[in-house]
Amino acid sequence: MKNRELANNIFRSALAAVNPEIIVKECARDINSSLRQESFKDIIVVGFGKAAYQMSVAIEEVIDTDRISAGIVVTKYGHAKKQGSEHKSQSKDLKKITVFEAAHPIPDENGIKATEKIIELLKAADKETLVLCLISGGGSALLVSPIDEVNLGEKQLITDLLLKSGADIVELNAVRKHLSKVKGGRLAEIAYPAKIISIIISDVIGDKLDVIASGPTSADPSTFSDALRVIEKYNLIEKAPQSVINILNSGNAGTIPDTPNDNSQIFRSVQNIIVGSNQKAVEAALKEAQHEGLETEVLSSDVTGEAREVAGWLAEKAKKSFSQEHDGGICLISGGETVVTVKGKGKGGRNMELALSFAMEIEGMDGITLLSAGTDGTDGPTDAAGAIVDGRTIIKAREMGLDPLDYLNNNDSYNFFKEIDSLIITGPTGTNVMDLQIILID
Repeated sequence: MKNRELANNIFRSALAAVNPEIIVKECARDINSSLRQESFKDIIVVGFGKAAYQMSVAIEEVIDTDRISAGIVVTKYGHAKKQGSEHKSQSKDLKKITVFEAAHPIPDENGIKATEKIIELLKAADKETLVLCLISGGGSALLVSPIDEVNLGEKQLITDLLLKSGADIVELNAVRKHLSKVKGGRLAEIAYPAKIISIIISDVIGDKLDVIASGPTSADPSTFSDALRVIEKYNLIEKAPQSVINILNSGNAGTIPDTPNDNSQIFRSVQNIIVGSNQKAVEAALKEAQHEGLETEVLSSDVTGEAREVAGWLAEKAKKSFSQEHDGGICLISGGETVVTVKGKGKGGRNMELALSFAMEIEGMDGITLLSAGTDGTDGPTDAAGAIVDGRTIIKAREMGLDPLDYLNNNDSYNFFKEIDSLIITGPTGTNVMDLQIILID
């Protein structure tokens, strides 16, 4: 089996291990068993994220739909099976749960409309209500309800500025939480005193509950002061909307209540359960590589930092293994989520930028192959999940008259890989547990 095909097979095995319908069903069966011991007048379902549709399907297949009073979830455009008016899913698979689609990573009006409906549903909840909350990566952009002093356009601008500045997900969400009515534990605040069970697919390093989808049902350790420091760190004081700066300053001064922390009583009736993570995907990739008879090593499942710098680190690991004698093939696996500081005007994503940088590092080294892709099937604002490269990639590009460095400096990795036919196209996978890098060495 050729290395490119083998890398793809290992990646697909990792995706299968974090399939939302499978992992959510397992959790839902446990919940269903406990429901026999508890009496709830109403069961309502809310959800947000790239896996929201598939998670909803799993819930309705396990939980008796006669017991579900209502449900509303919001996912990214193209991540629900069928669309009707107002981007509402018309899938026959769902009987009680209505699915909306909205924009990611920059929020839009559809996200606001869907969130308003979720808020309306939760406001009617009481202590005899069970809320099943389905949370997955992408939820921060899809569950959107800016505080009154900040409008959608201003929220979009600050999100875009932070994304392009290279802020990581913890920093980005610290700001988001303090400009929102629903993030940072605020959603649990709205639903109180209802019991909440959140079923979560993690897309953040360390599976931090307060960071996944900006922690709508978890206590928030971050403060207005932390959010303000993020703005200052990336020199965005002059670029950010004045309304955003005013709110953060007011909160820092103590004139606005901060997000609820772990001392708040609202979290006594909240249970957060993580069912899927990058670690689980990495373990599945490891198992598949071993099944193929490869000598396998997991480098890390918490990779962070600039995509180009991570590419250099991975290339050094690959070169070291390449230079040593082995009885058979080698597979190096890593997972996590890098960032890209955007300076050019091209089109790309963190995985493609990492892959292009890696390819330049191993130019001419036959026998090294790298696949880097997002488990959600989307890398940046593109239709690709990532890219696959080897020692011939840069040579091939130069023969075609392409300058890899020009593409890299313009953050135009997508068009580079499109030209040489090395994009990984999966379409929406229905899950989201960050990224995977799979390195194969002959």
